[in-house]
Parts: sequence; C-alpha cells; structure tokens
Amino acid sequence: MSKWLMHVLVLLTLCLNFDSLGVLKQKSDCSVPAACSDVFEIHAANAVIKPEQDSRELQLQDMLVLQLLPKMHDKLTEAYSDVLTGTPDIYPYYVDVIETERLNGFRGFDLRITLQAVPTVGPHIPVGEDRFTFQISPIVGVKLLEFKHLKGPKKEDFPPNYQDILR
Repeated sequence: MSKWLMHVLVLLTLCLNFDSLGVLKQKSDCSVPAACSDVFEIHAANAVIKPEQDSRELQLQDMLVLQLLPKMHDKLTEAYSDVLTGTPDIYPYYVDVIETERLNGFRGFDLRITLQAVPTVGPHIPVGEDRFTFQISPIVGVKLLEFKHLKGPKKEDFPPNYQDILR
C-alpha cells in the first residue's frame, strides 16, 4: 500500500464519521484538527465502497438483500405508480447497504438496516434512487420503517423509445 493511500485512510479513520442522514462528515472531536480542516463532506452514496472480491460478509449481505427484494419491489410498485406506466425492476447488484444497527445491544436480535437502491426499467435504465429502512426482529418480523424517494425519474434520462413509460 502506498504511503499516500495509507495517509488518506488514517485521516478518514481519525476525522470522519457518518451522521444520521448518511452524510460523511468531519468529527467534532477530531484528534488531528489541522489535517481534518481540509476534509469536505461527501455524500454516503458516493462513499459506498464496492467490494472487488467475495467474502463471507458480502455473501451474508447478498442473502439478506435477496430476502428483502420482494418487500422493496412492492414499495417501488406503489411509489412509482403515479409516474410510470409499469413497475420498475430492482436487482440485488443495484442495492447498497448504507447502515446496519443492532437496536438492543450486543447479541440482541432487534436490528435495523438501511439500503439504497436504483430501480430500473427495460434494459436497466435507471428511473430513480430510493432509500429503504427496515426493522428486522423476532417480534415484528421484517417491517419497512421508512421509504425515502431520493431522485428521478427525469424524462431527459430516458432514451426516446422509452419515454412513453412516463406518465
């Protein structure tokens, strides 16, 4: 690993954290204030690290996303019904895990997961960006706590032969 990359990783570790809106921000109690003053806010969607190789963690994450896809698809059908003539598709490789949280302490089984997804139509034409927050526990099962439509669809993002699916 290069010295420069190591320095950047140390600065990120020392100086940054995610706030409740998913924005990567400078820590207020940064231990290296001079170095941290040059760090700018980065939106979490741009800061998601895409894995380059398989791992047990990635496999478990993919299994969980696969189990949540039907609930996500149902919500997208409802959310896009007034702007699209059809239902958008959602693929697991267009879903990123933004945050996970254990709500009731170590080894508690009341969990929250936030996912960001890019639904598509036709040959993978993106129609928007959406954020889902689910609670998963033995008591409630799987419950969608929050759905936030972040952007899209915009007519100019569609090829001419697909603009007819917009209402």
